[in-house]
Amino acid sequence: MKHTIYLGLGSNLGDRMGNLRASVAALRPAVEPLALSPVYETAPWGYEEQDDFLNQVIRAETDLLPDELLKYVKAIERQLGRRPRFRYGPREIDVDILFYDDLHMESFGLNVPHPRIAERAFVLVPLADLAPDLHHPTLDKTVQELLAEVDTSGISQYQEIEK
Repeated sequence: MKHTIYLGLGSNLGDRMGNLRASVAALRPAVEPLALSPVYETAPWGYEEQDDFLNQVIRAETDLLPDELLKYVKAIERQLGRRPRFRYGPREIDVDILFYDDLHMESFGLNVPHPRIAERAFVLVPLADLAPDLHHPTLDKTVQELLAEVDTSGISQYQEIEK
């Protein structure tokens, strides 16, 4: 059975755009990307003494169950060079499960929808590009309504400079 998922991608180390592209490419075949948001450059969140991030959201389909999907995306992070560091610190690539169908689950290691989505403009801005009317199953608000409640300063669409 195909499940619709939304994944948040972020990178602030190395070739940030290359890291985003590589993570999307690495998702196949278990996760099939259907739509990609524009890429946004965003100020760091949580720990501010680090370089800016590039963030993107993708809508995709998968047959994987939520716990299998989590293991799969964490393996992709490691494959693309992510190293363990401190919480909210710099990273080569971060892949977060934002939504999985309209599922609401809380378990050790995985909460869906992502528990901090409502406070993260760097996720809501690109998510609103793909699914402004997507309904958050526990907050009873759409992505667009959640976006209207956060500060979006420090977020700008990223324009890659041709070399």
